[in-house]
Amino acid sequence: MNALFAGIDVSLAENKAVFLDSTGEDVATRLRFPNNALGSELFLHKTLELCSQLNPERLLFGLEATSMYGWHLAMVLNQAQQLAQFHPAVYLLNPRIVKGFKKSYPRVPKTDWADAWTIAQRLRFGQLPTPFRFEQRYFPLQRLTRLRVRLAKDITREKNYFLTYLFLKCSGLTTEKPISDFFGAAGSALVTEWYSVEDIAAASLESLAQFLIDKSDNKFANPTEVARQIQVAARHSYRLPTAVKGAVNHILASTLRHIRFLEGQLHEVSEAIAHEMKGLDNPLLTMPGLGPVFTAGILSEIGSITNFGNDDDLAAFTGLTWNRKQSGPFQGEDSHLSGTGNVYLRHYFVEGANRVRMHDPVFRDYYQRKFKEATIHQHKRALVLTARKLVRVVFALLRDNRPYSPPGKAGSYLQPA
Repeated sequence: MNALFAGIDVSLAENKAVFLDSTGEDVATRLRFPNNALGSELFLHKTLELCSQLNPERLLFGLEATSMYGWHLAMVLNQAQQLAQFHPAVYLLNPRIVKGFKKSYPRVPKTDWADAWTIAQRLRFGQLPTPFRFEQRYFPLQRLTRLRVRLAKDITREKNYFLTYLFLKCSGLTTEKPISDFFGAAGSALVTEWYSVEDIAAASLESLAQFLIDKSDNKFANPTEVARQIQVAARHSYRLPTAVKGAVNHILASTLRHIRFLEGQLHEVSEAIAHEMKGLDNPLLTMPGLGPVFTAGILSEIGSITNFGNDDDLAAFTGLTWNRKQSGPFQGEDSHLSGTGNVYLRHYFVEGANRVRMHDPVFRDYYQRKFKEATIHQHKRALVLTARKLVRVVFALLRDNRPYSPPGKAGSYLQPA
């Protein structure tokens, strides 16, 4: 097939493009153009001139899927009607794939031009991912759900940071856990309003119990017993030098305010996601345990299910495929995930599978069977295999736009294990 391959190395200020023919030879002067609207028009004009000379049957563009620097250019190329007769396709390639492919050319230097050339060569070799498509109904939802994942990770990181300094201030509270949640009203007040572990240990049991009643809105079943356990933990704690106490208290209070701010942002984003979901068919909500957050994330990353021919294609896009290890009679048991694919969608499927198995008997039995079969990494192996099973069900639900039917009911997508 007479095809033209354009590899583009994208950066903040400018882009560099290399054009190769089907034999891998350069067919035009390498092009440098600004990463802005005028630069993309210049690139389109040069590409159209080249296509008019070579008249390729196919025109393939490749960019690394890094950050958002290439998104506008991908949009311009994807929507360029003047290139339609050459059947253009735009591919956003996983940087790990490009890096691994480049190892086949050990003498190629690490330069922007070499990266663009490598991308073009990777296009020429085929076995490419799903082409880039802009789906207006899903893109805003995708941006919001990805922001929510980021906020949730930020909250987890800040909470872990908070707990490390809580150990510094009052080690016994973190090891003996007289209060289950130090981010609730009573727990956070105990940490931030009492200056030192010595003050907690020296307080009267009655005053500490009353403090817990006031801060928790009287939600402790036995506040006096909890207060006693807190004082025992305080007496078992390390003592901080006086010069350090003020700084540690400031860090704890500041970190807690940051956590509260992030939690507020998470709530606002969740409301925005719910607004975007209005009007979208969502049969995934009928899956027990998934819920609105995971289904919104799955829908936003998949887009139109017509982009995938079968559930194997969707699994490959997700990255829920395994690299087999075999040599002669040896068959490796500890096979690894491919490490490619959509990390957000893989997150939703793996975490979603963990929830579904707690609510659906078929998924629970499947998880338990795979858990028993594994000799190492039992939970992880069983969970990702359960996630792969969830991919198959999700594909069927979206393809047919039908609700989930548990086994034994008409129209079920699963048979009893």
